[in-house]
Amino acid sequence: MRLTDYTDYSLRVLLYLSVRPSGLSTIQEISDAYGISKNHLMKIVQQLGELCWVETVRGRNGGLRLAEHSAALTIGDIVRKTESDFALVGCFADAGEHRGCVIESQCRLRGVLAAARNAFLAELDKHTVGELAHPAGELARLLGIIPIMPMQAYALVPSGATN
Repeated sequence: MRLTDYTDYSLRVLLYLSVRPSGLSTIQEISDAYGISKNHLMKIVQQLGELCWVETVRGRNGGLRLAEHSAALTIGDIVRKTESDFALVGCFADAGEHRGCVIESQCRLRGVLAAARNAFLAELDKHTVGELAHPAGELARLLGIIPIMPMQAYALVPSGATN
């Protein structure tokens, strides 16, 4: 089974946003990180926003971030929503697209292929976006995401004081 680029890029966007420590990301940043066309990503981000998996903020300082619940999405959930066709062979197709086959009445191959497809999706259902994004440090580094260091509280020591 082969996933479309659309699904691949959807997964990549969600992983990128999962390892982003804070703030908003831009489509251009994601495009640059993966070497993917910005135009391809725009349509994908729009759908991810419509699915409420990504929050989008418009405006000059806008961008996108992972929706709070999206880290719990399974890879299977994502694949089912972004793939349009799970018909591995012609006899799986919808009625209008179904190609007849001379052995269809006695064919056991269809059942084997259906079981394989279901096992593939079942495996994807075992893994979440959040799980695949951890540990985030190395993924973030590979994607060129520079972690924002939290401000640390420093105790002020008066000049001339000793510890």
